Amino acid sequence: MKLTGKRVMVTGGAGFIGSHLVDRLVANDNHVLIVDDFSFGKEENIAHHRGNPQVQIERADICNLDEMIRLARGVDVILHLAVICLRTGLHDPLRAHRVNATGSLYLCQAALQNQIQRFLYVSTGEVYGSALYYPIDEIHPMLPTNVYGAAKAAGELYALSYHKTYGLPVSIVRLFNTYGPREQSEGRRAEVIPKFVLRTMAGLRPVIFGTGSQSRDFTYVEDIARGILLAAECDALVGHSVNLARGQDVSIATLCQLILKKLGRLDLEPLFIPEGRPADIEKIQANVGKAKQLLGFVAETEIDAGLDRYIGWIQNQNWDLASWVKQDSIKNW
Repeated sequence: MKLTGKRVMVTGGAGFIGSHLVDRLVANDNHVLIVDDFSFGKEENIAHHRGNPQVQIERADICNLDEMIRLARGVDVILHLAVICLRTGLHDPLRAHRVNATGSLYLCQAALQNQIQRFLYVSTGEVYGSALYYPIDEIHPMLPTNVYGAAKAAGELYALSYHKTYGLPVSIVRLFNTYGPREQSEGRRAEVIPKFVLRTMAGLRPVIFGTGSQSRDFTYVEDIARGILLAAECDALVGHSVNLARGQDVSIATLCQLILKKLGRLDLEPLFIPEGRPADIEKIQANVGKAKQLLGFVAETEIDAGLDRYIGWIQNQNWDLASWVKQDSIKNW
């Protein structure tokens, strides 16, 4: 199917990745229903769509089944991104379960009752846990090390069970460490790249938890948004899952040095904190062969170019760095 001229519901559409998806969907002449409770999604991410007749914005909780059934009426496609993230889930595992697992089950039921043409569940590489081998392919067992990953795995299983039992046309994408404009930069949910960039811009030492040898498969948000839409359009992916990532891991220490160099602050030595995140994963690297073969998807943005784009975006935001520093804390979760 082609995502043109469709009515598409995007849960978590005011969030980091969701808002980029909305931009692409609108540009492709779709009518978009943004469903977000704005507990983490931001008004500024979608403010440019206010007043656009192609976009409807609904403040709603995905754990309200009746509301999801009502909102899904007349919808062709659901892209389900609404989520409680890993760091929030460490502090509030019950909420992570409620939103990531139960909320996903409710979305499956709403999709079934409204005869949705395509239900795309956006999952995470965290479902694999500490990998048994690298790069991690889609047949690797799900061995999550935290409630966030476990609840996302439950959401996957619910979605696939609706496909097998009721014929709901479900596809699953697993994302790996997405970064770029609009990424969470404040509070407990702040991610490593925004924190490195903003601390460096403020003249503060970037903070590395552990040795810095731990690595992640960082993938630029525009590549991820493009990959998600390719996955939603792919008939052959129905009933299956696929990794969306760059396919290359970068250590946190290397990432930090890249950012310091780009900002001309190699004089700021990283501050190493021995205490790491509970049940943290040492290495994440996706096998992206299936995405290339099935979707024709390759993440085009190298980490060097992606950091340049992100830093340029940050510098154009005219942020109050002093205020940002006041809310920042040296804590990893």
